[in-house]
Amino acid sequence: MEEYEKLKHMVEQAADDVAKAIGGNKAAGTRVRKTMQDIKNAAQDVRKRILELRSEPPK
Repeated sequence: MEEYEKLKHMVEQAADDVAKAIGGNKAAGTRVRKTMQDIKNAAQDVRKRILELRSEPPK
């Protein structure tokens, strides 16, 4: 499912900035917060798609 793959990719990309933010880099912290908001929205898209798949008749 494309939505799930996008979500996984976003989480993987955030890893470097998370490490930098833990180290005290304030700009990285800002990027992480923005990315987490985007991840939240992507997770919602996955939820919606799963519900759509559940409602479709079996093939």
